[in-house]
Amino acid sequence: MKAVRIPAPGGGERLLYEDVDDPELRLLSDVIVKLRAATVNRSDLTNSVPSNCVRMSFPHIPGADGAGVVISAGAQVRNIKPGDAVCIYPLMACGNCQFCAKQQEFRCGERRLLGGREQGTYAEYVRLPAINCFPIPDGLSFEEAAAVSLAYPTVWRMLFTQADLKPGESVLIMGAGGIGSAALQLATAVGARVFVTSRSEQKLAAAAERGAHHGIHCPPQDLAQEVRRLTGRRGVDVVVNSIGGDTWSAGLAALARGGRLVTCGTVAGSNPKTELRRVFWNHLTISAASFPTRQEFCSVLEFFNHPCRRPVIDRVFPLREAGRAHQRLQQSAPFGKIVLRTDV
Repeated sequence: MKAVRIPAPGGGERLLYEDVDDPELRLLSDVIVKLRAATVNRSDLTNSVPSNCVRMSFPHIPGADGAGVVISAGAQVRNIKPGDAVCIYPLMACGNCQFCAKQQEFRCGERRLLGGREQGTYAEYVRLPAINCFPIPDGLSFEEAAAVSLAYPTVWRMLFTQADLKPGESVLIMGAGGIGSAALQLATAVGARVFVTSRSEQKLAAAAERGAHHGIHCPPQDLAQEVRRLTGRRGVDVVVNSIGGDTWSAGLAALARGGRLVTCGTVAGSNPKTELRRVFWNHLTISAASFPTRQEFCSVLEFFNHPCRRPVIDRVFPLREAGRAHQRLQQSAPFGKIVLRTDV
């Protein structure tokens, strides 16, 4: 099969499009999926950094998201069959610990992610446990189904499980990339008042077209003041921050009393300053998400099982042009998910 691989630790800037061996069934509970689409995540840019890949094997196939057709299944597989079109829940775990028993695989000490400790979806075929395959919602293309897999369930976890977002509340979304566009779509769907920040006027215009009530283009040091101006000095109920760095303090300062900040990324830095007195004086809550649960993944599939709902896709590249797709993400250019077509 054809696949895109990182040749060695630290070699993420050099992606090789090459022939590799087809995966084979390893367990009776495994399936092989012929992939039709995969998407690009920030983790795909960082997984080759030596400090992040101690337990990875090289050459390594990146990619956590994917959608395609089951072509073979182990003898114990009952939930799907060859010929089924599926999208992929990318997180795997031991299945035996106290967290797995509670369907909290994201807390399992042996958890592993496609494209992380497991070979990923930048390929024509992938092997994975059958329980990680779910029917594609009616009407979604393979590209759209792949775009749903990781970003949207993670955002669902942040907005609804952790922040408990309610209709009529206000949300500040910091950044308008894959996480930001997913947060905008889910927040507006429940009737929240949404503010979006970006350094790109083009992204703010796209956000406005998709329901954002306010677009904010200002330096981080002025953000809280602008949010309070727009909210009558109150602040917002929820902040979604997948950026980190110098936006962290600005997000906390923009929260109303009793507000909730949720985070899942550190694109701009992982050691920001935090004014702790602001946190306890204003009764703020800070939560973080790395992976969603299966239940949250299924909630997102149900959300998209609706004829008028589609995930936001920025651009589609053929698999052989994965390097160009990475460049676009590195430049913080996309509004929505970048997709790789694995069958062209």
